[in-house]
Amino acid sequence: MLHRPKALFAMRAEHLAMLFPAPALERLRAIADIDVSLVAEHFDDPRLAEVLPRVDVLITSWGCPPLDEGLLTAAPRLRAALHAAGSVKSLVTPACWERELLISSAADANAVPVAEYTVAAVLLAGKDVFTLREGYRRRRSFTLGEIQPSAGNYGRRVGIVGASRIGRRVIELLAPHDLKLCLYDPYTQVDGIQQVELEELLSSCDIVSLHAPANDETFHMIDRDRLARMPDGAVLINTARGSLVDTGALIAELSAGRLSAVLDVTEPEPLPPDSPLFDLPNAFLTPHIAGSHGNELARMGTTVLDELERLVSGFPLAHQVTHDDLDKVA
Repeated sequence: MLHRPKALFAMRAEHLAMLFPAPALERLRAIADIDVSLVAEHFDDPRLAEVLPRVDVLITSWGCPPLDEGLLTAAPRLRAALHAAGSVKSLVTPACWERELLISSAADANAVPVAEYTVAAVLLAGKDVFTLREGYRRRRSFTLGEIQPSAGNYGRRVGIVGASRIGRRVIELLAPHDLKLCLYDPYTQVDGIQQVELEELLSSCDIVSLHAPANDETFHMIDRDRLARMPDGAVLINTARGSLVDTGALIAELSAGRLSAVLDVTEPEPLPPDSPLFDLPNAFLTPHIAGSHGNELARMGTTVLDELERLVSGFPLAHQVTHDDLDKVA
């Protein structure tokens, strides 16, 4: 239990107001001793020399420097880092586990808008919206009542790759629709959904959505051979990590006009300006915005405040990340 801990923001200052609007800052001040005008973007900032030795909790987000041995030496009282963002892979170091630092992530909160984006993409792809939009823009005309046989979500087969927190949320949100869902995940079982091998999923689904973590096992898991298994007209959606897909192989399939893709993440990221993906009519690109943006950032700030209250009250963290979790998350 920490009685009114000393806290410090460690993130890019530009994000603070969106993560913690005025009512959230008022709530934070009631829980912890914190200077809301001090935001650490670098731990060697001279202003931190007298602050770090007294810090119990770091409130981190995008732009926080790694929590390395130097930082932990300068902050001997540091007990927890509460991350107002998703992945903590760029944040934690072996020194964190040696200190037995408590690490918490707002990844569950960040999963909400990613899942919402994915569900919107699935339903729009099922209506063949991306193809039909391109045709309308090209012809500048259409015939009212003309039926597009390839369009429609009734009975559309959708494959989810990865029962991550986002993958499970997507399954939950898609459940009320008249879709046929299946899942590939070699480690996690999800009740009520057909689970299949990856090759079967790719060869049988009209729409495939990726929600696997980025690690050695999943690097380029969607390669040339697996893309070739997807049926003509299928759509690949990637809101997870660009490294899951062999970009060159995907470009080849898209250039042939056989597949379509909705890509919020790519490899590399951002793409080079001359990437064919920018000009291919069957590639729908967005600039890594499926996660929390705009007013959605406040949801992650609220998650961190809830965690801080648990920490102060002596309750277990609800969103703790352990060393063993790191390879299972994005």
